Amino acid sequence: MYRIDSIESPDNGILQEDLDSIAAADLPYEQLRGNSILVTGATGLIGSLLVKSLLCINRTNHLDLHVIGLVRNTEKAKEIYKDILGREDFHLVKADVTAAAAGHLNAVIPEQIDYLFHCAAVTTSKLMVEKPVETIDAAIIGTKNMLELARLSGCKGFVYISSMEVYGSVDSPKVTEDQLGYIDVLRVRSNYPETKRMCENMCIAYMAEYGIPVKIARLAQTFGAGILPWENRVFAQFARAAMTGTDIVLHTKGLSEGNYCYTADCMRGLLMILLQGKAGEAYNVVNEETHTTIADMARMVAEEITNGRIQVRFDIPETNTFGYAADTHLKLSGAKLMSLGWEPQYGLREAYERLILFMQD
Repeated sequence: MYRIDSIESPDNGILQEDLDSIAAADLPYEQLRGNSILVTGATGLIGSLLVKSLLCINRTNHLDLHVIGLVRNTEKAKEIYKDILGREDFHLVKADVTAAAAGHLNAVIPEQIDYLFHCAAVTTSKLMVEKPVETIDAAIIGTKNMLELARLSGCKGFVYISSMEVYGSVDSPKVTEDQLGYIDVLRVRSNYPETKRMCENMCIAYMAEYGIPVKIARLAQTFGAGILPWENRVFAQFARAAMTGTDIVLHTKGLSEGNYCYTADCMRGLLMILLQGKAGEAYNVVNEETHTTIADMARMVAEEITNGRIQVRFDIPETNTFGYAADTHLKLSGAKLMSLGWEPQYGLREAYERLILFMQD
């Protein structure tokens, strides 16, 4: 049994409350007993929260787990995990998923990998536009290396973190996992959804040829307690505006329709996919009740979170210098994941309230 000396978020009660609720969820965590779990992209939002969730699950359920976080930047990782680096159930490995061959990773990782969450990816729209080749490499090469590692390890479960962007433009009132729409491959920003599609198919190829039990999570925009200090996506910008009493400035008309999920709800969804999802299947991780446009979300923050103390203003440049994706008009269905027993607990307003409390703590 690993010695555990600290809780996962001693300096932030909101995040620790979320982690404890995840650990107490009605999920078959006993399946994980005595296993090692690798999380790639462990300095990103999803990866870091998965690591902390798994460590909390281990501490409270006494499962003798070993959690390994794969990172490129150890200094960033040390800041994110400063409170738990001494725990014996946690280990950091420095490696670039695009540079390190699976055989090399097998050598630097200290033990057998039983389960793997592949979260590493470029997630910043501006970088997708400025560094499209590197974005593609991170997706295709990185995912192949992780699938090879899973094959060499005889991995018992592999969850690929995909995105709602794989759907493109779909003419449907509610989009289920068996519907895919149009993506303009001649737009440079399309590198992200196109590589997500290819990586999903690569996962299925490895399952068909090598028997890797892959499961795919198509995430809606995820935010809440646990976002990282340098986070600058629209939800973080809106929250900071509310905290500082600054008007929200939109650089588009805000017509794109967003599908959202609170961070703790997302973690419960990912763990349910790992433990109860069907191999070879994709699952949307979304709270259907949060569906809204960017502009309406901004107005909700201004009017409901700040009680009208701030306003929403528009400053739209002539060219897309910020790398924003084209307006999307889709509403994701969460029915498939909910059929496994998952239920989101936090709506859009509650997600913002908890996010702001987390950022203030």
